[in-house]
Amino acid sequence: MQSKTPDKKAPAGASPAPAANRTKGILFILSAAFFFSLMTVFVRLSGDVPTMQKAFFRNIVAAFLAAFILMRSGEKFYIPRTSLMDMFLRCSIGTMGILCNFWAVDHMRIADANILNKLSPFFAILMSIFILKERPNRVEWLSVLLAFIGAAFVAKPGAGIASFPALVAVLGGFTAGTAYTYVRKLGLSGVKGPVIVFSFSVFSTLILLPNILLNYHPMSVKQFVFLVLAGCSAAIAQLSVTAAYQNAPARDISVFDYSQVVYAAMFGFLLWGEIPDAWSFLGYAIIIGTAFGKWYWMMK
Repeated sequence: MQSKTPDKKAPAGASPAPAANRTKGILFILSAAFFFSLMTVFVRLSGDVPTMQKAFFRNIVAAFLAAFILMRSGEKFYIPRTSLMDMFLRCSIGTMGILCNFWAVDHMRIADANILNKLSPFFAILMSIFILKERPNRVEWLSVLLAFIGAAFVAKPGAGIASFPALVAVLGGFTAGTAYTYVRKLGLSGVKGPVIVFSFSVFSTLILLPNILLNYHPMSVKQFVFLVLAGCSAAIAQLSVTAAYQNAPARDISVFDYSQVVYAAMFGFLLWGEIPDAWSFLGYAIIIGTAFGKWYWMMK
């Protein structure tokens, strides 16, 4: 990883990341979107386990996997003193994002909650302006807006989108986008990806532990296996999204995060026979077209 920090004096829209880093960032964010979609598949297959319990297993498995990767790589668990506050903010804000997202899913339509959570790319770009001084231009803002519109065609949010649970879902999107910004800042400070994932997973696991001890719901072997697989998928997704934002700024890669909507539709068709309607296909076309257009624009 390069030690050079972004050029804060670069003109608006100029990318401080080399082309190779942008390409890696795109590939990592596509990987993260795929494994986050796979995580939701395993969570759905786990059945009637309480949402907080699902979140707990999601994070504790990720913590063990990140610890294993750290030991295998020989990397030391090291966070510079100057980055301790950034790490605390990444962990606490990210945990708040998970809790908001899971609470919203429990209190409103899943489609509505997911589309509001997908405001996170907007917030990642916005917070990068204040935290990292990475300023997007109009094309970059437009690409994320188009991708969000495409996701809205797929989700088709209903009347419940104007409600208190919707505000919680928006807060979840904001905290997720802010957490991703701190992931990039930590990466630019030299903190390794597995260290970031391990720290976040342990922090969030400890936050969720009291609820599990008080409200544990017995599970079958099959449910337990599905939740372990969900945790493994989440860990890979977290490692991927961490690597993505370490390699490239949010304005370059955020639009590709919407590929998760397409992956989710693919899994829904293969596993449950869910056939998208015409509006969904229009949404997929907008998302894929926007991502391709953004990639072509960056290459030029």
